[in-house]
Amino acid sequence: MTRRSISKRAAVVTVTTVLALGTAGTVVATAGPQQDAKPSKKQIAALFDGWNAALQTGDPKKVANRYAPDAVLLPTVSNEIRTDRAEIIDYFDHFLPNKPVAKKVETYINVLDSNSAIDAGAYDITLTDPKTGKKRVVEARYTYEYEKRGGKWLIVNHHSSVMPEG
Repeated sequence: MTRRSISKRAAVVTVTTVLALGTAGTVVATAGPQQDAKPSKKQIAALFDGWNAALQTGDPKKVANRYAPDAVLLPTVSNEIRTDRAEIIDYFDHFLPNKPVAKKVETYINVLDSNSAIDAGAYDITLTDPKTGKKRVVEARYTYEYEKRGGKWLIVNHHSSVMPEG
């Protein structure tokens, strides 16, 4: 092989490498922003704490703000399925006078991806009778399905029911 053919071959290899690197750089640059990292189980658990704190305000709208506009609520102490904001507010309007305080007994969190997670388990809900002040504890099981929408974690599905054996 002559010196001239080696130079031509080197030039072709160099041009090919530059083109390949340039193409790879373009693909990376145009692929768009990286997906958010998955939240930790601790971050998802904190969403329940925020919901419970909203209960303590006594304001049904503040509690309803934790739910997506198209959320479904299957509540603990009502047979009516709630499927929009007005119905969710109505439920909490009647539920909050009982000064509910929820305490998790058992929890299982499954982070599905960067924008969705499920928290399921059992909790005790302490209710105070508004007339007598007498407290009672309702043992219940729960499922919260969360979605991150517009950068905010919201409840899209909430099922809570009294334990069948209690």
